[in-house]
Amino acid sequence: MLVFLLERVLQCLLVLLAVALIAFLLFQYVGDPVLFILGQDATEEQVGALRESLGLDQPALVQFGYFLLNAIQGEFGLSLRQGIAVSTLIAERLPATLELAIVAAIIALVVGIPMGVYAAIRRGSALAQVFMAISLLGVSLPTFLIGIFLILIFSVALGVLPSFGRGEVTSLWGFTTGLFGWGGIKHLILPSITLAVFQLTLIMRLVRTEMLEVLRMDYIRFARARGLRQRSIYFGHALKNTLVPVITITGLQLGGLIAFAIITETVFQWPGMGLLFIQAVNFADIPVMAAYLCLISVIFVVINLIVDLLYFTVDPRLRVQLG
Repeated sequence: MLVFLLERVLQCLLVLLAVALIAFLLFQYVGDPVLFILGQDATEEQVGALRESLGLDQPALVQFGYFLLNAIQGEFGLSLRQGIAVSTLIAERLPATLELAIVAAIIALVVGIPMGVYAAIRRGSALAQVFMAISLLGVSLPTFLIGIFLILIFSVALGVLPSFGRGEVTSLWGFTTGLFGWGGIKHLILPSITLAVFQLTLIMRLVRTEMLEVLRMDYIRFARARGLRQRSIYFGHALKNTLVPVITITGLQLGGLIAFAIITETVFQWPGMGLLFIQAVNFADIPVMAAYLCLISVIFVVINLIVDLLYFTVDPRLRVQLG
C-alpha cells in the first residue's frame, strides 16, 4: 500500500511540474505583462525598472524557480484586467464553481445510477428504451444548446426560474453558497441540470453496460440456483461489483465538471472560475490564465489520486497483485 501510494504521489508531482512549466511559458511567450501594465506609451526607463522589480530580467530558469515558489503559496501576481491579486479573484470565484460542480455531480449520480440499473434489469421495457433514447440525446447535444433550451422553456416561456446570475448567497466559514436560501437554489437549478446532463447519461450507459456484463457472470447464476431473491441478486451482488469501474469514471468526471463548467457558466453568467477564465482569455490576462491552469491541474491530480486509492480499497484483485 505504501509503495503504491508513493508511486502515485510521485506521478502527481511530475504532472503538476509539467503543468507549472506550461503555465510559466504563458508568461514568457504570450504577450508582455510589462506593456500590459504600463501601456504602449511607457518609456524605456519605466519598462526597465518594472522588469527589474518583477524579476523579468533574470534568467528563465531563475524565473521558473520563483514562479514555482509563488505558485506553491498560491500567488500569481496581479490581474492585468482588474489590477487585483489573482489569489483574491480565485478565492471569490472558486466557491461558485465548486457548488455548481458538486450539485451537478450529485444529480448525475442520484439519477444516472438508478436509470442505468433499470435499463439493464428491464432492458426490453418501453421505459428502458426511453432512458436509452434520452441518454443518446444527452451525449449528442452540445452543453450550450441544452442550457439555451432550458432557459427558453423555464425562464422565457414559463417564467418560473431565473436565467442568469447566482442569486442570494450566504457566507459560511469563508465559503459562499446559495444553498441556504430559495433565491440561491432557484438560480442553481438550471445551470446544475445543464452541467449534469452529459455526466448523467454517461454514468447511466456505463452502469447499464457493466450491469449486463456482471449479470452474465457465473456467480450470479450460482446465486439464482441457490434461490436468492432477485432484489438480493441485483442490489447485493451485481450492483456492488458494477460500481467498481463507475468509481473511476465518476471521480474523473467530477474533475471534468469543474474544469469544463466554462460553457455552462458563460451561458448562465454564473460568477465562477469558468467565466473568469473566458474573460481572462478575451483580455489576454496571463496571470489569471496561468492560475486557472494550475488550479484545475491540482484538482484533477488530487481527484485522480483519491480515485486510485478508492479503487485500491474496493478491488481486492489490485491488492493481491501489489501484495
